[in-house]
Amino acid sequence: MTKIDFYVGKTSSLQARLNLACKLVEKAHVRKLYTYIHTDAPTTSAQLDDMLWTFNDLAFIPHALVGAKDAAARVLIGHDHEPMENCGFLINLSNEIPSFFSRFERLAEILDQEEPVLLAGRKRYQFYRDRGYNLEYHQLQI
Repeated sequence: MTKIDFYVGKTSSLQARLNLACKLVEKAHVRKLYTYIHTDAPTTSAQLDDMLWTFNDLAFIPHALVGAKDAAARVLIGHDHEPMENCGFLINLSNEIPSFFSRFERLAEILDQEEPVLLAGRKRYQFYRDRGYNLEYHQLQI
């Protein structure tokens, strides 16, 4: 059964959520986990793609947008793609429940203090809880 972690930041910015996603991807990369980052739109996917290139000056995280030439990368970013293989770690940056989340061993839900993001996150938390998933909640100081 998928292990689900909710990470809730103190800010109300997409930038902070993307920054946290980069930190989680970095940890997953060290552990050699296949990671899929699910976003809400092509613009968010592109913004995260750019951030991953510049996030850490001392580390390189090979990644690709879904549909790019290097779609065999260990880290993929997409908004309208349903991964069929290598389902290790899913990072959800959208306000929807990814229909394919249960294929993954781990799921990270990243929230901030923006009202629509929080409300959608609470609904997802209740959905997962009502179905018996193991949930962890992390209130972040950033």
